[in-house]
Amino acid sequence: MILPKVRDPRFVTIRRGGTLTDSDHHLLALWAATCAEHVLDFFETARPDDPRPRQAIEQARAWVRGEARMMEARAAGGHAMGAARELRGAPRHAAYAAGQAAVVAHVAAHELGAAAYAIKAVRAAAPEGDSDTAGRLECRWQRDQLPEAVHDLVLDDQRLRNDICWSVFEC
Repeated sequence: MILPKVRDPRFVTIRRGGTLTDSDHHLLALWAATCAEHVLDFFETARPDDPRPRQAIEQARAWVRGEARMMEARAAGGHAMGAARELRGAPRHAAYAAGQAAVVAHVAAHELGAAAYAIKAVRAAAPEGDSDTAGRLECRWQRDQLPEAVHDLVLDDQRLRNDICWSVFEC
């Protein structure tokens, strides 16, 4: 579970009664796609013939460019998460990261899902005893990728939802 029980209005678009602008929603989607793509190789090494997670990341970016509808991005996210189901470890988490990135088009708060699953993928792929360090390095890398316009928003969201995101944002 990565979503809070009560939706944060900062992650609800203005037209739906929240405070999130379309431009910031797009930045969140792009950041989530970047986080997911950073770990995509874990999945593609395990399942080189399964394009679903890569397609989900591409759909997230296409939605930002106005080349895909929200429903298309959301469906691609579901397919990526379907690709994860029969896997374990880093490949599974990487596919979930891609799926979460694509569904940011539908619910902006999934941005942390993409980041959290990417950190879980790195932790799972690390040699025994190095998973915490690898996770912290991935978390820092992700924060370095944050666009300035949403930087503080995402860091506050990480602080607020760290407990429901497996405490991966302690970096």
